Amino acid sequence: MRWLAQILVNSLVLIVVAGYFDSFYIEGVGAAVLTSLIISVLNAIVKPILILLTLPVTVLTFGLFLFVINAITLMMADSIMGSAFEIDGFGAAVMAAIFISILNLLIQKVVIEPLSRKDDR
Repeated sequence: MRWLAQILVNSLVLIVVAGYFDSFYIEGVGAAVLTSLIISVLNAIVKPILILLTLPVTVLTFGLFLFVINAITLMMADSIMGSAFEIDGFGAAVMAAIFISILNLLIQKVVIEPLSRKDDR
């Protein structure tokens, strides 16, 4: 259930980011959900391998290289989705990865955690 909620939150975040960046395009809600699913699978399979391979660089940059890894997964999702999800370049992917991470963190801390604490009572 938590995974499905995260997919829906990521879909919403993708739509919001597409609204703010001209270099980031998503066709609609269905494309956002499918892109979110693809990114979820890539984060489960590809991202750990990339983190392991780039561990020295990640340590030297105090974890900031993780935004580059997130941008790489966004670019991979872009190539899988075709014209339904477009990112104009790697710089745009890095900026989108930063904003997606910030928005996901805010939604997690402000909405999801308080709701889950309320359910635990």
